[in-house]
Amino acid sequence: VQLQAFGGGLVQAGGSLRLSCAASGRISSNYVMGWFRQGPGKEREIVAVISRSGASTDYADSVKGRFIVSRDNAENSVYLQMNSLRPEDTAVYYCAASSRVGVLFYSTGSYNYWGQGTLVTVSS
Repeated sequence: VQLQAFGGGLVQAGGSLRLSCAASGRISSNYVMGWFRQGPGKEREIVAVISRSGASTDYADSVKGRFIVSRDNAENSVYLQMNSLRPEDTAVYYCAASSRVGVLFYSTGSYNYWGQGTLVTVSS
């Protein structure tokens, strides 16, 4: 499967953005999906994960209550709604897909496929 993330851009602190991840292949019931980010000089970190059906989700503590992950398996797409953005949210955001058996995964090594990333810049 090929993934393409888009929707990034420049936004002021307190603003919102919605990232989308489009899959070339069918993702329904096949892949756990995750959103990761990598800030300047930092390691790639988990942001949000969503189970195959979309019934289970989880978030990094730093984004809980501000970000919402969702998926539309019929559209082969995953979304990340980002609200109340902060300058520390500035990063390249990646979507990823995991075919491993299980409900949710949090490490980069658990994901087989990666999108190219989309840059989110939050100005203060």
